[in-house]
Amino acid sequence: MNNIRKITAIVQEEVNALMYPYIILNDETEISHSHVINKNGQNEIEVHFERPAENGFDTARCALPSYVWIIREGFSEDELQDFIHFLKSNAHLLFKYAASGGIQVA
Repeated sequence: MNNIRKITAIVQEEVNALMYPYIILNDETEISHSHVINKNGQNEIEVHFERPAENGFDTARCALPSYVWIIREGFSEDELQDFIHFLKSNAHLLFKYAASGGIQVA
């Protein structure tokens, strides 16, 4: 039974890692989002920011609706504040698309 729990946790982690593309900014920052995640009875999404850098990528990930940074590597404080502003302006759309499996492009 313990092995089944471990396998279930691994599978759930892989499912949680799935990200849907949202937009690419002029500086090549790609923004993607998770599906809706239920944590402790509250719906949440994670929004991921990634930009090519000299030695790999600058990466940041923010949980909504709490606006708590989960990952912050390579982006400046000013850039992170700009992302928060972006998130507050786009949160309703990000939640909508997260609930429907990403943006449906015809």
